[in-house]
Amino acid sequence: MLTFARWKVLTSLILCLLGLIYAFPNFVSEEKLKKIPSWLPHERVNLGLDLQGGSHLLLEVDVKAGLKERLSFVLDNLRKTLRTEKIGYLDLSLDSTEDIITFQLRDQSQAEKISTIIKKQDPDLEVKLEGKICKITFTRASIAERQRSIVDQSIEIVRRRIDELGTKEPSIQRQGDDRVLIQIPGLSDPGRVKNLLGKTAKMTFRLLHDEHPYASNQKDVSPPGTEILPNDDVRQDGKAIFYVVRKENLLGGESLVDAGVSFDEYHRPQVSFRFDNLGAKKFGDITSKNIHRQLAIVLDGKVISAPTIQTPITGGNGVITGKFTVQEANDLALLMRAGALVAPLVVLEERTVGPDLGADSIASGRYATMLSVVMVAVFMLIAYSLFGFFANAAMLFNLILTVAVLSLIGATLTLPGIAGIALTMGMAVDANVLINERIKEELRHGRKMLSAIDVGYRQAMNTILDSNLTTLIGAAALFLFGTGPVKGFGITLAIGILISMFTAIILTRVFVTYWVNWSKPTKLPI
Repeated sequence: MLTFARWKVLTSLILCLLGLIYAFPNFVSEEKLKKIPSWLPHERVNLGLDLQGGSHLLLEVDVKAGLKERLSFVLDNLRKTLRTEKIGYLDLSLDSTEDIITFQLRDQSQAEKISTIIKKQDPDLEVKLEGKICKITFTRASIAERQRSIVDQSIEIVRRRIDELGTKEPSIQRQGDDRVLIQIPGLSDPGRVKNLLGKTAKMTFRLLHDEHPYASNQKDVSPPGTEILPNDDVRQDGKAIFYVVRKENLLGGESLVDAGVSFDEYHRPQVSFRFDNLGAKKFGDITSKNIHRQLAIVLDGKVISAPTIQTPITGGNGVITGKFTVQEANDLALLMRAGALVAPLVVLEERTVGPDLGADSIASGRYATMLSVVMVAVFMLIAYSLFGFFANAAMLFNLILTVAVLSLIGATLTLPGIAGIALTMGMAVDANVLINERIKEELRHGRKMLSAIDVGYRQAMNTILDSNLTTLIGAAALFLFGTGPVKGFGITLAIGILISMFTAIILTRVFVTYWVNWSKPTKLPI
């Protein structure tokens, strides 16, 4: 009598039932899915950019601008340090073409002191002295490290900004040394994303000039230590507003812990924000020392708001008011929460994949998969009769279980992923071909029917394991070293292979065992 452990049979039936339950949402419409009870799974396989449509953006991180920004920060600190140490200097400036800070010493004897001070301020800085001329820049090693860090930080902030949008399964990958590839499936407004990613969102708090807080245009001559910045608002006569803002940054956006949209007493949208403990203390000190002065909130070189400080704000909370729409207030809050880009992003390439193209891809992929399944099924029926039917049933469950696993893990299915599924359909019966051929061989050698079935499954096991293992290694390499759709192909291929091991070796054996014990045939239809 051919037997099979009862616990194996029960486990197989439970796995198949769970596969049907988790795969079911993928085969019904959205309307019908809403009618399914909440205690049943509702997860579906996420469709990639090539199937669902969406946006494709290739960005370049302006690393040079990021290094220049860092040198500007060094320049401001150096100016304060030279004054504190009472070191005379002339023509302190930043040469943006060569990324070098230069100045001239009044007293050449202070050159050694300068070198020690600068190294103490930042060990990554390199000091070159040519007589009284002092040149300061970053060392080559630190420049390479900062470039890598700037790109890594930019990718992380881009990821946070896109995640804030609520898009599903975005693909954000590094390309080369300074490029970022972004694919956002199902995005209906790519222009909005491009605008959000194009903004550095660097927020600072600065005071306006006491005596001359306004300017008629941006080309006016500003007092020393100030600059003229624009504002989106206009005066009653229709002319643009320009503010004279002090260059000193009293507080930066790095101290922000949260930002969101709120509404004033007239139901106008505004952006409320909250600082961490250190930022709250600094903000409290700033507002305490500058009562009745205007505090400019500057975002990306533009004054968003310039309220007058009426009382000290010690709670660490603040509000940015302006002529915002709800969408603009939401976007500003999003940028503030996601953090500031350390360098500007330049859009090199932008493509929009329409949903019609995605629908065509789905239809083509579905047709190809169904055709491959039908052709394999016909071949198995012709070649192995009833045993071929068992293999076909196992292949069907292989497809159902693969879809169920992809839904369960929240995987993104792309066009190459569909190709991976189609490939595994053929590989799902490959093990059964080996088993059936081994059974036929044992029968030719004179074994009895039940013994031939048992030996066929046991002896074919090593060959099946070896062949699937080699394919799994290839799938693992695609997943580890591939990107985007290639990685998706590797995932679907690996899942399909692992499931085929179950369906081909265990599930078909369950079918054969129960058929033999029920029908008690005198000859195998194989």
